[in-house]
Amino acid sequence: MLPHTGTPPFQPRPAAATRAGLFPWVPVLLSVGITLWFWRPALLGAWQWVALGALVLAALTLAVSAHRFADRGRIGWRMADALHLGALAVMLVGIGTGLAGFRAAHIAAPVLQWRYYGPVEGRVTEIDRSSRDRMRVTLDQVMLRDLAPDRTPARVRLSLMTPDADLPPVGQRVMMTGHLGPPSGPAAPGSFDFRIYAWFQELGAVGYSRTPIMAVAAPQGGIWWLHRARLKVSAAIRDRIGGQAGGVASALMTGDRSGISEQTNAIMRASNLYHIISISGLHMGMLAGFVYAGLRFLTVGLQGAGIGLGQPLHKWAAGGALAAAAAYLWLSGGGVATERAFIMVAVMLGAILADRRAISFRSVALAGTVILIITPEAVTGAGFQMSFAATIALIISYGPWSRIAPWFPWWIKPVAMLVVSSLVAALVTSPIAAAHFNRMSQYGLLANLLAVPVMGTLVMPAGVIGAILALIGAEAPALWVMGIGTKWMLLVAGFVAGLGGSVMAVSKPPAAVIPMMEFGAVLAILCWRLRGQRTWVLNCGLVVGLVMMVAAGGIWATTQRPMILIAPEGEAVGLMTPQGRAVSKPAGGAFVISSWLQEDGDMETQEISAARPAWQGDKRDHWADLPNGWQLWHLTGKGSGDRAQGACKAKRIVVASEKLPETGHLPCLLFDPASLRKTGAISMDFRDGAPVWHQGDVMRLR
Repeated sequence: MLPHTGTPPFQPRPAAATRAGLFPWVPVLLSVGITLWFWRPALLGAWQWVALGALVLAALTLAVSAHRFADRGRIGWRMADALHLGALAVMLVGIGTGLAGFRAAHIAAPVLQWRYYGPVEGRVTEIDRSSRDRMRVTLDQVMLRDLAPDRTPARVRLSLMTPDADLPPVGQRVMMTGHLGPPSGPAAPGSFDFRIYAWFQELGAVGYSRTPIMAVAAPQGGIWWLHRARLKVSAAIRDRIGGQAGGVASALMTGDRSGISEQTNAIMRASNLYHIISISGLHMGMLAGFVYAGLRFLTVGLQGAGIGLGQPLHKWAAGGALAAAAAYLWLSGGGVATERAFIMVAVMLGAILADRRAISFRSVALAGTVILIITPEAVTGAGFQMSFAATIALIISYGPWSRIAPWFPWWIKPVAMLVVSSLVAALVTSPIAAAHFNRMSQYGLLANLLAVPVMGTLVMPAGVIGAILALIGAEAPALWVMGIGTKWMLLVAGFVAGLGGSVMAVSKPPAAVIPMMEFGAVLAILCWRLRGQRTWVLNCGLVVGLVMMVAAGGIWATTQRPMILIAPEGEAVGLMTPQGRAVSKPAGGAFVISSWLQEDGDMETQEISAARPAWQGDKRDHWADLPNGWQLWHLTGKGSGDRAQGACKAKRIVVASEKLPETGHLPCLLFDPASLRKTGAISMDFRDGAPVWHQGDVMRLR
């Protein structure tokens, strides 16, 4: 006689993870752990790794043991399920934190800690264009004068100040005279931290060069020959099509955006078409879909001719599309966004090969899990968040669409589907884009409806056909068609960007808003999709997710921007007024000030901001009155440190652009480059009649 185990032996209990549909939660919980690491990014010490490993091991042990306790009658099955799923969740969160910490440690490289001027030697790995329309080169295998190898950055990036500078081929070792410095910190507490981004790009220094680039050695072969071939293809596309249309076509096919001017970038952003320039899931999906559809038509024709009857030729089509996507990945240069798009497409085509649904929550979850394991830092990027949000929203909308689609005539159905998908994608990605970029395109849906169909029907098919015809030197007709498509997209972008009120500025949300908004949405969706297994836990999860989304919106709408902002090197000060932020000077500190105004939701220029009524004084010394008799002083230029000591009095906030000779006990609240180097940028408000200030994050990745 069998012992009693809580359930009859002939009714095996399905795994709790299977019943709860746990797999789509895997990337979500990994993302939670990665986000926890980015909340306080730092290289983990030995004891922290031990503690994290112990947590993961303990959670795994509890997950494995929970059902054994139930089998022995020590706890009930519901309690066992709760312990099992809870322990798995803790384990995945811990693994996510470990992934981020391991990635940060694995790519750790020296960061330049001071200003450097002198010879810079290295191998060219990338050529691109900066936001100021300057060509840039990225070097690895770097050598700097009088700097030991163990203190030399792994990679440096220099903007070329000479507009007509001769660009070296990638893979060539070069030398130039450069001005370098460490990657800059955030413009204000809570702003985008370029230092973290640079760390994961292994950029240890950035700067510029005004001298010609000299070749030190011949261009290297191997993989660098392939990169040079890619750039030659890019140049050929630009030359054949011409103008900015050629630059856009080149970017779409090779990922080389160096031919696109900043003016074109600006109108593409204003019309919400900038995503077309970046090779993403849209392009990879269109290309793979076009190749798959073409091969399917071919295989259907073969089967109609009696060839391959009974064979799964749709899998051959999926394999061909996967090969085309892999070739596109190489041709595009393999950027992070392109790799992410390839993984998503590869998972979906792999599902066809495995006789599974190509587009489902599980396939999207698998793609997300693979991406987070390889590049956990992607979770903080707008591209990752927006692409997965749009994909999930389209999967959800497929059910309602499939029920109403039969009511449309066949010739309207593609247009209606495009309108629905564009509307759904725009609705879910707009809040994310606004939170990251502080801009919303008012007519972005119109621009996408006019441009995306041309992208799918002309540009990408012509690009694929052109790549095939290039093997025999007959690509000209295909590139001509591609040029028509890119010219149309630029025409649409210019038209939409020129409409009145095409761009609306929004203020930057607090740091907690994006995680709350996105995790709340995912929690609600995953609990809702298990509506067939409705329990009080899932009901609570759905309610909590909706509450988190509403709370995130409320926090964003009610948060006030800081009254005072001080630049990380004391080069600028901004004071919030009824007319908007008034900065202390009309020139200088342009990048920091433009970041402040953008995050305030202010679309005016630095000159207009400086003209707002707030500041008094001359070109070097400015002051403004604050509440409760306080004053804000900003002193710049030579001797500002000495003048700051004289201006330092009670109930004054003094900012100097030069270091003070001595900083003993002073009656004012004083900030100079030496103190700001320790604190980073400063934000300040008044509470109970006194200033309360917050400092930027100190760089802990060293």
